[in-house]
Amino acid sequence: MSDTVLISPDELSSLAASGKTVVIDTRDPKSYAAGHIPGAVNLHEIFTYLATSTPEGMSELFSKFAKAFGDAGLSGEETAVIYEQSMASGFGQSCRGYFLLQALGYPKAKVLHGGLAAWTAAGKPVTTVAPTPVAKSFPVDKAAALLVADKEAMKAAIANPAIAKLDVRDVDEWIGESSSPYGKDFCPRKGRLPNAVWIEWYRMMKPTPAGQMFKSRAEILAECATVGITPDTPVMLYCFKGARASNTFVALKEAGIKDVKIYFGSWNEWSRDPSLPIESGAPVAMKTAA
Repeated sequence: MSDTVLISPDELSSLAASGKTVVIDTRDPKSYAAGHIPGAVNLHEIFTYLATSTPEGMSELFSKFAKAFGDAGLSGEETAVIYEQSMASGFGQSCRGYFLLQALGYPKAKVLHGGLAAWTAAGKPVTTVAPTPVAKSFPVDKAAALLVADKEAMKAAIANPAIAKLDVRDVDEWIGESSSPYGKDFCPRKGRLPNAVWIEWYRMMKPTPAGQMFKSRAEILAECATVGITPDTPVMLYCFKGARASNTFVALKEAGIKDVKIYFGSWNEWSRDPSLPIESGAPVAMKTAA
C-alpha cells in the first residue's frame, strides 16, 4: 500500500481483508442507509460540526471527535479510511475527517480517492447492513493540534507577507457576493481575509471516468505557483468551516507543500467578529504570497 494519504478501491479491499481497518462513511444517514462500503461506520458529524477557534471551542472539538472516533473503533492500531460520495460532491468532508484525525495525532489515516463513486465504478460491493463497532480508547497527541490555526494566529499571519493566506472558497464567496454555501446571508459579513490569495478548491481536481480525482503533484504545484506558493511557502488555509480547506490540505500535502495549517473556524467564525478586518468587493488585483 502507498505511503500517501490517498488510497484506491483495490488498496482498500486488500487493507480491509487484514482486519485492522475502520472505514468511516461521512455522508448523511439516509445516503449511508441506502448503501455503503461493507463494514463502514457512519459519522456524518465530521461534515456538519461547526467549530470555533477559542480554547473552549477547540477543547470541545477535540473531545467530541476523540470520543466519536473511539466509538467507531479506533485505538491507534487500526487504519482509518474515510470516504464521501465523490471528491467534489461533499465539499471535502472526507478530507475534513482526515484532517481531524491528523489534528488529534492519529497515526494511521487514509482517504478513499474518488469516494464511493470510485468504489462502485471499480465494481466493489455495497451493503445496507450497518455494523456494530466495538468502542475503543482513542489516543490523542495534543502536540498535533498545532495543525489548527486559531483567530490570533490568523491575525498574525495577515500581517506576515511570508505566509500565504489561501482562500479556497467558491468564487461567489471570494468576491463577496455570498457569505457561505448555506446561503448568501448566512453569515453577517461577506468578503475575504485581508492579503489572502485565492485558488478555488475545485482546481485541485480533474474529471476521470470514475469521477473527480486529485490532480498530479506537478499539476497541483502549477496551480499553487499562480499565487506565488512553492513547496517551501508556509500556507494557512481557510474556507467556510474547514471542509473545502481540508480537501486542499490533502492536495497540498500530497504535492509536497511542507508547512500547511488550517484556520478551522474559517469564514463562519471570522465574519461573526466585527473587530476582525475583512476585504470586500471584487479584488483590485491578484496578490501573490511573496
